[in-house]
Amino acid sequence: MTGALRNLSVSLGAITRNVEHLRNVVGTQHTMAVVKAQAYGHGAVESARAAIAGGADWLGVADISEGLALRRAGLDAPILAWLHDPEQDFSQAVAERIDLGVSYLAQLDRVADAGFARVHLKVDTGLSRNGVERAHWAAVFARAAELEKSGRIRVVGMFSHLANAGRASDLDQVAVFDEAIAAARDAGLRPELLHIAATAGAIDLPEARYNLVRLGIGIYGLSPFEDRSSADLALEPAMRLTARIAAVKRVPAGSGVSYGLSYRTAKETTLALIPLGYADGIPRHASGTGAVWVNGVVCPIAGRIAMDQFVVDLGTVEASIDDEAVLFGDPADGVPSADEWALACDTINYEIVTRLGGRIVRSFRP
Repeated sequence: MTGALRNLSVSLGAITRNVEHLRNVVGTQHTMAVVKAQAYGHGAVESARAAIAGGADWLGVADISEGLALRRAGLDAPILAWLHDPEQDFSQAVAERIDLGVSYLAQLDRVADAGFARVHLKVDTGLSRNGVERAHWAAVFARAAELEKSGRIRVVGMFSHLANAGRASDLDQVAVFDEAIAAARDAGLRPELLHIAATAGAIDLPEARYNLVRLGIGIYGLSPFEDRSSADLALEPAMRLTARIAAVKRVPAGSGVSYGLSYRTAKETTLALIPLGYADGIPRHASGTGAVWVNGVVCPIAGRIAMDQFVVDLGTVEASIDDEAVLFGDPADGVPSADEWALACDTINYEIVTRLGGRIVRSFRP
C-alpha cells in the first residue's frame, strides 16, 4: 500500500448529500451547518464548503477563532459564534462579519463596545448552560433594544438549545422559547432568525424548526438517536478511519497480549499490530470490546489499547504487514461503524469522531 500510516478519510460528497437530504426533511428557510471542533473531527474548511454545496446558507462555530479560520480560508457565508472567553475582544469578529451569540448583559455591552455587531440573543429554556435566564430577560432585552436604537448593534436572531430529553420535555422548552420571543418583541426587538433545533430536534420535532435549524452530527452522516441508525435516517457516514498494519505474528494458544496480559489467546492464532492508540484519540475503553475490519473480516481488539498501538486477533484471517485495517466507516461497506465503537466504549458517536487527532493524517475524497 501507499499513503499515510494512519489516515482519516472524509467523503465531502457524503456531507453535501447529507445536507441536501436533511434540508428536504426539515424544509426550513435557513440551514446552519455546524462546523465547530474541526467539523466534529472531519475538517472544518473542507466540510463547510461541502455543506454550502449542499445548500447550507449559514455556518456555526463555538469559538470566534474557528470563525476567523473559515474567513481566512475564503468562506464568505454568514457565520455565528456563540461560546466566548469572558474577556473576549470582539473587534476582530465584528470586522470579519461574524455574528455573535450573547448570553448575558455584561457580554452584550462588551460586544457593543467592539463596533457595530450583529447579535443573536441566546436564552436558557431549560438546559441550564449558556443563555439568558428568565429573570434577566427584561433587562437584557431592554438593553439590546437601547443599543439597537443607538445603532451600536443589530439583533439579528434569538436562539436556544434543546436538551433532547424526550418530546414532552423538548416541547416545554419550545414553549419557553416562544415566551422569550414574545418578551423580546414587547421590548421592541424584531429578530429575523429563530433557532432552537439541532439535528435531533430538526428531524423529530417540527414545532422546533422555526425558520432556521442548526445541523451538526447529521451532516456528517451520523445519527443523533440511540434507536435509529444512519441508514434508518438515509444518511451516509462521511468518515473512514484506517491504518496500515505494522506487524503480523503467529502465536500459540495461551499467549498474553498487551499491558497487563488481560487477554490470552484461546488457541493458536495470528495477531496484527495497528499503529493507532489513545495519543491519536482511540478510546482506551475499546480495549477488548472494539473491533477492526481486516481483509474482509471484522476482528476483535485483543487486550489493552496503548498510547501508540493496539493488537487485533485475526484468527485464521490472512494478512500481511502494510495491509489496510479499517477501524470504522460506512457500515454499508461491511466495516464497523462509529456507532459500534461508541457502544463498545459506552459513549456516543459524537465523541468517537471528534476526539481523533494526534498523528492521524486527514484526507478528502469526493
